[in-house]
Amino acid sequence: MKLSIENLKQAGAFTGRPVEKSISWKQGKNEFTATVFVRPLGYQAAVSDVLAINGKQDSVAGRIAASICDEDGNPVFTVADIVHGPLDPAELAKDPESTKRLGALDGGLTVSLLAVIHEVNNLGKTTSSPTSKSSGTSSSSAGSVAKPSRRPRKG
Repeated sequence: MKLSIENLKQAGAFTGRPVEKSISWKQGKNEFTATVFVRPLGYQAAVSDVLAINGKQDSVAGRIAASICDEDGNPVFTVADIVHGPLDPAELAKDPESTKRLGALDGGLTVSLLAVIHEVNNLGKTTSSPTSKSSGTSSSSAGSVAKPSRRPRKG
């Protein structure tokens, strides 16, 4: 295949529309449910991964920020929102120069977001290895295995 935009479109090489999913998480005694949109892994996630490898951002926060979006594919979070929390709107109303943040994203919500990203992208999905065709005989038997040496190991 010649590399062209048209051929890549036909091959499905673009991530397409975000996938709508429902998530639930607990925060203390409260349980929450929300609808999220997950962008299938693509260019944004690759850039985020490279930044994380180079120590320029948190890998988990980068993956969430690159994957969770609105229905039009626009990011919902920045890495700073996830790691430090968004800027406090009450503080900003009082002081437009404020940099006070609300705090990091809740752990339960973080885990739910990672799970739905995993689900949408089938991460960890393994292909089953082909079944080996065996004659039913083994090249070694229990009787042919040597007994362990009783000599102490050299350290």
